[in-house]
This record gives sequence, C-alpha cells and structure tokens, in this order.
Amino acid sequence: MGKSFSKLIMQVSLQKFSFVVKDYLSHEISFFASEAINNTKSIEEQLDHIFNKYSVLTASHDEVVVLHDSTLNTFVPQAIFKEDSMGSYLQYNTKVFATDFFAYDELALYEMNNVYLPFVSINNFLLDKLGTFTYQNIYTELVAQLLNQSKESAEIQVYAYIQKEHFEIVIVKAGKLLLFNSFLYQTAQDFIYYILFAFEQLQLDVERTPLYLLGRIQEEEELYEQAYTFIRHVSIVDKKPFINVDLALHYQVPKHHYILFHS
Repeated sequence: MGKSFSKLIMQVSLQKFSFVVKDYLSHEISFFASEAINNTKSIEEQLDHIFNKYSVLTASHDEVVVLHDSTLNTFVPQAIFKEDSMGSYLQYNTKVFATDFFAYDELALYEMNNVYLPFVSINNFLLDKLGTFTYQNIYTELVAQLLNQSKESAEIQVYAYIQKEHFEIVIVKAGKLLLFNSFLYQTAQDFIYYILFAFEQLQLDVERTPLYLLGRIQEEEELYEQAYTFIRHVSIVDKKPFINVDLALHYQVPKHHYILFHS
C-alpha cells in the first residue's frame, strides 16, 4: 500500500482536543473533529477514548504535528536566549517550579524563540500511541504566519486573535515582532481596554494603524462594535482554508480554529 500523503495536526489543551487531517500536496482538509476534555477525569483515559473513537488518529500519516494550545509562553530574541534559563523567561507570565519541563520553538528566520510549558502528560500519551511526532506551541505558528505576511509592508499591523475567554494581540512591522501578549477578558469593554492600552504603549495612531481581527468574531458582535467605535480601520480576516466538499462544517468552525486550519 502506498503512502497516504496526509498530515495529521492536533490541537491539544487541558480543556479540548481538536484535530484535522490535511492532504500533504493539495493542503485540502478532509477530516475535522473536536472533543471536550473534562478536568474531573483522567486525561489519559479521555484521550484513550478519543483515539478509540477516531481510527483516523492511528492511521498512517506522512507527518504528525501537535499544537500545544497554551498561553504559558513568551517570545525571546535569540541574541539573549539561553537554554538553561528558560524558566526565567516565563516567570513574569506564570509561577514556575524547579520541576517544570520547558520547551522552545525556534523561529530562525526571525531570530527569536518561543519558550513555553508543554503539556507533558499529553505528549507522553501521544508518544505511546503514535511514536514520533513534532510538537510546538500554537502561537509559534500564528506569529510566524503574521510575520511572513508583514514582510512586504512597512506599515505597523495590529492583530487580535480572539478566543472564548482570552485573546492574543500580535503587533508586527516589516517582518519584525513588536509585541505579543495574551489577555483574559469577560466583556467587550475589557477587550477594547487592552487593545487601546497596546496602542498607547507603542504610541500607535488609532486613526491610521489598522486592527485585524481573527478567530471568534463577527461584525454583529459587541467586540467588533467596540473596536470600530475607537479605531478607524478595523477588519475581520476571512482567510478560507481548503476544505473537502464532502466535509460538512459550519462556516464558523474554521474561524474558531483558525490556527489549526491554517497550519
């Protein structure tokens, strides 16, 4: 039997397990599923159930990539990066312990590394199930994409990747990362407060600097209305992935899983 020429991409966290199967050559997505993780039960037991439910997870794939969906990360210039000091880079984001396992993703093209805390228990489970695979922090992919898009422009671009209870703000210019941060929010007022704070910190002009929104966002929502009230140029990124016509998905699914679908 020949190779499947497929890529399995999993997005993992302690709350959710989502995955797509993508054709390696056409980049067309042929399978998607998402399962909630219950924090009152063993994560290994729940992952085992998911793997038994979806045989495509243990099928033969040319590449397996695991995206660790965690905001416990920070981007560090390679010029000051030391592998034995990874915990010190994260101590301003979260409480770190001597027993913590740290990892980093190299963005060689942009001369920086993304330092983060991976989900070790999930990695160990996947290692037993799949053997070899590649894993990285989910925001490595997002930042790399946005930096790549910004290389042709001398203008500063502000992106907000919106999720259910938090959003990531990424500010780029001409292939350089000016700011990355993650914020918890409950209301649209929380959201616009943090956006305007970032504009103020970088002395950006709300009349000129564009704000691009990704993820869980629609024009009819209060988040968009708040952004449009205070910032002149606001737009929703509507980059559509290649999806197999037989895969019936609600139009919001690829937006809610933007990084997964565009990895």
